[in-house]
Amino acid sequence: MENILIVEDDIDIGNLLEEALNKEGYLVTRAYSGTEALLQLSNKKIDLVLLDLMLPGITGEELLKKINSIKVIIMSAKADIDNKVSLLLNGASDYITKPFYLKEVIARIKVALRSNDFNQKLLTYKELKMNIDTHQMFVNDNEVKLTKTEFAILQILLKNPNQVFSKAGIIEQIYDLTNDGIESSLNAHISNIRSKIERYAKESYIDAIWGLGYKLQK
Repeated sequence: MENILIVEDDIDIGNLLEEALNKEGYLVTRAYSGTEALLQLSNKKIDLVLLDLMLPGITGEELLKKINSIKVIIMSAKADIDNKVSLLLNGASDYITKPFYLKEVIARIKVALRSNDFNQKLLTYKELKMNIDTHQMFVNDNEVKLTKTEFAILQILLKNPNQVFSKAGIIEQIYDLTNDGIESSLNAHISNIRSKIERYAKESYIDAIWGLGYKLQK
């Protein structure tokens, strides 16, 4: 089930969107400022962001620059065409002008997530390439054989290269992908992935963040 982050400081608008998205079967996470949105992005797997521009603290424009590998739909009362073009060129997937129709918002979200699913069949990060459909992993064009669990762990990290995942978060998502309870062996799986990557690359690509969990190296 996709998780949509609503970044909107207007409580009434946020509530309206949350109710409509819940009816469509989406999970919803809320943030009322740019700073809170960054915290949510670091703690949860987010599939799409609905982003207002006029936010307290970090503005929507500034926040957009900090979001990578996640679809972002701008929702703003700013209707200036140059502003729209600038945001679309700087990473936004779509732009909806307020006031909006809920049916249009839902349709735009479905299109963005459909595109997201297609693009994420092939994941790339620096020297790493993963084909989810064929269950193949390549490092500098050298195929690396991963177990089902190792593949699932690396898939989670590659889909969210800037996100730190706690051990509990990885274990929860691994179970959804593999039905494998790996709590006692997660560190061993991470070590095996690093060793296999390092056969063909100069870095292991997986950082252990003390007290937090794991993420891909920048």
